[in-house]
Amino acid sequence: MLGERTKTRIGEALEQIRADGVWKDERVIMSPQGAEIMVGGRSVLNFCANNYLGLSSLPELVAAAHRTLDERGYGLSSVRFICGTQDLHHELERRISSFLGADATILYTSCFDANGGIFETLLGPEDSIIADRLNHASIIDGVRLARVPKENRHIYQHADLGDLEAKLVAAKGCRDRLIVTDGVFSMDGDLAPLAGICDLAEAHDAMVMVDDSHATGFVGKKGRGTPEHFGVTDRVDIVTSTLGKALGGASGGFTSGRKPIIDLLRQRSRPYLFSNSLPPPIVGAALAAIDLLEKSTERRDRLEAGAARFRAGMVAAGFELKPGTHPIVPVMLYDARVAQDMAARLLEQGIYVIAFTFPVVPREQDRIRVQLSADHTDEQIDRAVAAFTMVGRELGVL
Repeated sequence: MLGERTKTRIGEALEQIRADGVWKDERVIMSPQGAEIMVGGRSVLNFCANNYLGLSSLPELVAAAHRTLDERGYGLSSVRFICGTQDLHHELERRISSFLGADATILYTSCFDANGGIFETLLGPEDSIIADRLNHASIIDGVRLARVPKENRHIYQHADLGDLEAKLVAAKGCRDRLIVTDGVFSMDGDLAPLAGICDLAEAHDAMVMVDDSHATGFVGKKGRGTPEHFGVTDRVDIVTSTLGKALGGASGGFTSGRKPIIDLLRQRSRPYLFSNSLPPPIVGAALAAIDLLEKSTERRDRLEAGAARFRAGMVAAGFELKPGTHPIVPVMLYDARVAQDMAARLLEQGIYVIAFTFPVVPREQDRIRVQLSADHTDEQIDRAVAAFTMVGRELGVL
């Protein structure tokens, strides 16, 4: 029973969220995901989806999901080791391994689960974790589940190789050391310095783990992620990533890496052992997505050009952006209410974006995070820049 004291406490917390200007509403989309979507009965341009390659509603993927639904069913009603493994699950694991240049892969229902299942399985009280300060929440929560004692959990300043080395030195007495970082940091769109991280890992006998959720499929010349981009594919021990962003946008995640690690995860990783199998239609569509990526980099190349066009237009208009080349483009506003007001005004102009405020980003680092898709045309990108410019002037941002 929810008592009066509990209701009062929760109510006060909700009121404080509203008062702080960081309340998160859920806008309702009444169409498939895409560069142009239906919201509130009208068509708007979507600039905040993780649909980087425009595959979420691609007819080829929809057809593959339909075909797999007909051939393999809706769901398995089981975890993998009982009666939840189909031939397609093993095929997708093999294809992901081949695409990323990894020894082996294990599927999860999400990358959050992949990150939640690795630290507790792989590391013990004698080991150490060295993590970037701006890592994704799923990594932070995964680390909390690990049996690694607090004194052996080290956080290094964001992308700071000097501080990383200092933390490695502090952990030199541990049995195993694991450096864990996002490949692309989702709030800022910057890339981890993987070449330097791998150099330090080899010098200090440490393992390297990369969450590449915002890179798989489009970062790197062939879309194989940040390890490919930095030329360190064979030097990264573990990659976690998702099927829920560039690879079709449904759900599902995976861990790829050294075979002994993947074998251990199959035996001991709790989110894998105690969660239902990935639904067959998602597996079939993911296989079709990998087929497309292996045949051509056209979508990846189009995305890169669109991101460059948007960044150039926004800088010319006078906006402050987080620097970079990634299709995550943070427009910095530093005020929660201004960010919320700008997002609302932009929606009125037919541009769907979302304000990012505390606790998603640090206080006074409020922003609108724009995300480009390969499906955005030059005309749509220019419309977005024009709308940002008009609203920016109305709100006194420019």
